[in-house]
Amino acid sequence: MKKTLKFWSDDDKPREKLMNKGISVLSDAELIAILIGSGNKEETAVELARRILMDNDLNDLGKLSIKELTKYKGIGEAKAIAIVAAIELGKRRKSFEVYEKKIIESTTDIFEYMYPVLCDLEHEEFWAIYMNNSGKIIKRQKIAQGGITSTTVDLRLIMKSSIENLAVSIIICHNHPSGNVMPSEEDIKLTKKIKEACNTLNIKLLDHLIISGNNRYSFYESGILEL
Repeated sequence: MKKTLKFWSDDDKPREKLMNKGISVLSDAELIAILIGSGNKEETAVELARRILMDNDLNDLGKLSIKELTKYKGIGEAKAIAIVAAIELGKRRKSFEVYEKKIIESTTDIFEYMYPVLCDLEHEEFWAIYMNNSGKIIKRQKIAQGGITSTTVDLRLIMKSSIENLAVSIIICHNHPSGNVMPSEEDIKLTKKIKEACNTLNIKLLDHLIISGNNRYSFYESGILEL
């Protein structure tokens, strides 16, 4: 028979531990246990959280749907929604931190800004970031959404938005759900077309970043943009 959390010492209870010692001392399982509140007849909330994390690291957990989470005994729809919402807030905070800064200075800045948007998608999305002369972000826009392996990008939409937002420079970014971060021939051809269009309008294409999981590929760092 399980020993419920109410019989644990305060040093072991996740909520009391957070209050007394601070959030940084809690394990991932204890943080999830706070979200779900209770376990099932055989497991405490912490034990249930540990079992979920045995099957999924935090990156994988962020990709689970509500339906997939409810397959775990003790995780109903409400608990699944709480987990999904907490993960989404974490992503948005990360993205906001970069946007609050409002200046893109490196490939890492681009990655941190777009990773929360693209990291867990099972389909491709293509985005553009429009910036002014100081490198400050004016706008972020989803240009296209496709399937698992490709998406069709309307070059005219990127150029139209660049003009409407008075952008001096742009960055384009898309994801590869396959896990392979390397650009395809189509990616390279598209990048060159966008660069040519930008040159015509005296707009600088600073980079094209491909994100796949925790990995990235930068056209700027690879030198492709200079070809």
